[in-house]
Amino acid sequence: MARKIKQIAENLGAKIVGRLPEVGGGAFGAARLPQVVADLKSRLKPSRGVRPGRPTNSNWVERPKVPMSAATIRKLKKLASRASSDERKVSPMQVAAELLENAVACCN
Repeated sequence: MARKIKQIAENLGAKIVGRLPEVGGGAFGAARLPQVVADLKSRLKPSRGVRPGRPTNSNWVERPKVPMSAATIRKLKKLASRASSDERKVSPMQVAAELLENAVACCN
C-alpha cells in the first residue's frame, strides 16, 4: 500500500509530508483527529521556573490514574508518537486526556 501512495503522490506532483494515525470511524474519524492533536499541542505550555517540566495543559489540575487495556495503551503510544515533533513531544497520557476532555465535552 505504501508504494501505491508514493506512486500516486509522485504522479500528482505531490509530496508526502506526514502520516495520520488510524482513528477509525471512516472519513469523519480521520477528519476529527488532526484537530484534536492541533488543539492539544496549542494548549501544552511548559511550566515556569529554573527547571520547567514536560509541557502540560494548565487547565488540567487533577492527575488521576486511569486503568486501561494494553491494546489501548499501545494505540495511545502510537498516536502520541505520530503527534509528536522535534519541537514538541506529546505523551500517550496527554493524548488520552485530550480525547477524554473532548468526549466529555460532547455529553450534556
